[in-house]
Amino acid sequence: MTISFNTIPDKLRVPLVYIEFDSSRAMQGTPEIDYKTLVLGQMLATGTAAPGTPVRVLSADHAVALFGRGSMLADMFAACKKADRYQETWAIPLADAEAGTAATGTLTVTGAATAAGTLNCYIAGQRVRIAVASGDTAAEVATALAAAVNGDADLPVTALAAEAVVTLTARHKGESGNDIDLRTNYYTGESLPAGIGVSVAAMSGGTGNPDVSAAIAAFGDEWWNGLVMPWTDAANMVALEAELAERWGPMRQMDGIAYTAVRGTLGEASAWSAGRNMQLVTCLPTGKAASPPWALAAIYAVVAAASLSVDPARPLQTLTLPGFLPPAKGDRWTMEERNLLLYDGLSTFTVGSDGTARIERAITTYQTNSYGLADTSYLDVTTPATLGYIRYATRVRITSKFPRHKLADDGTRFGPGQAIVTPSIVRAELLALFRELEEKGLVEDFDQYKADLLVERNADDRNRVDVLSPPNLVNQLRILAEQIQFII
Repeated sequence: MTISFNTIPDKLRVPLVYIEFDSSRAMQGTPEIDYKTLVLGQMLATGTAAPGTPVRVLSADHAVALFGRGSMLADMFAACKKADRYQETWAIPLADAEAGTAATGTLTVTGAATAAGTLNCYIAGQRVRIAVASGDTAAEVATALAAAVNGDADLPVTALAAEAVVTLTARHKGESGNDIDLRTNYYTGESLPAGIGVSVAAMSGGTGNPDVSAAIAAFGDEWWNGLVMPWTDAANMVALEAELAERWGPMRQMDGIAYTAVRGTLGEASAWSAGRNMQLVTCLPTGKAASPPWALAAIYAVVAAASLSVDPARPLQTLTLPGFLPPAKGDRWTMEERNLLLYDGLSTFTVGSDGTARIERAITTYQTNSYGLADTSYLDVTTPATLGYIRYATRVRITSKFPRHKLADDGTRFGPGQAIVTPSIVRAELLALFRELEEKGLVEDFDQYKADLLVERNADDRNRVDVLSPPNLVNQLRILAEQIQFII
């Protein structure tokens, strides 16, 4: 007998017909990856979730129940579910660090209203409005404003009015509270009531982010394709980068891209990125945006993952960032400043005339090689995303086609139907896979790949096939440069 059956034994005399099924030839085309996005963040004691345990989040309302109204995670899921309701999202919540402190800021009201009007305050991009009557004093306006803040349980702060000063305290301990934006009058047409002034003292004093190691310990062996990282302090970033590098390696092959955002000036953002150098981390700095960086990170992640899960090689430029309130016109980075950011390992966005923010270019924080020299091999997010997909497709193809095969040298005369594979058979399968990847627009130059592809049997371990695979990844249309030599 030459056919290699999986379950029908050779020693069989009982009649009559025995038929088994073999799925090794059932796979057609390249496989799909079931994308899962994992959101890390802080929860409040009012939430029902267990800290440090992965939980699937179905909706923004579900997040409120799990993590507490007004929590960082509730805000992150309100943002990402608005951007994409259908993507599979999980969370690993962490409680505040016991050693942390909460950030505080103030809104100081001055003057007295000389006419009725509406006071519009924005806290982390969320609007708080109160009616102001003619004759209201600063203290009365401050008291009403504090009551309105405390009446909105979705806000990331609580308020206390004393005389004409409203002191805001972050619900969470940690450095992230310092990134809560405070302002009045974001949209065109908004103005302070006549006679009233409001001075803002920015949130500050927050210290002690949670330790991301507690969340990493809960990653387990689950494959998280996208991760949202809200804590950008150096210790937490180093820990996450180490985990991502280990997952990217050949022994685990569970690569995922982490999305984060930092708030600050161009100099502050560039100083942060100077300490980062990771092809699996992408950061979109907010500038002086009204929305907090953790919300932008969540939006950025789900928008990018939605596109990369369909086509990992397609550029993310022009994709909208729904729900993100960008900086006011006078505070937006110029083209020259955005170009500097892109040379500093930071992604950029643009803002349309309607206030809609769009991804301009999504790059990783990888900037230099092991010698400290400039290296663009992992510049764009699409590169590790495409490589990860090619590796996954190769694994699926080989394991489905040759799950229990024997290995022989090329030229071995074995009977048809035998579960035997040779280096040339593996090579033919990889060439066929390349053609399919080429059809999907992920690679190019088949002739080069065929000429350079090396498949050989290992000389020391005769149960092993070694492959040198040199795919030419497809590129993206980023820039069109043209010189018009006109004639008159």
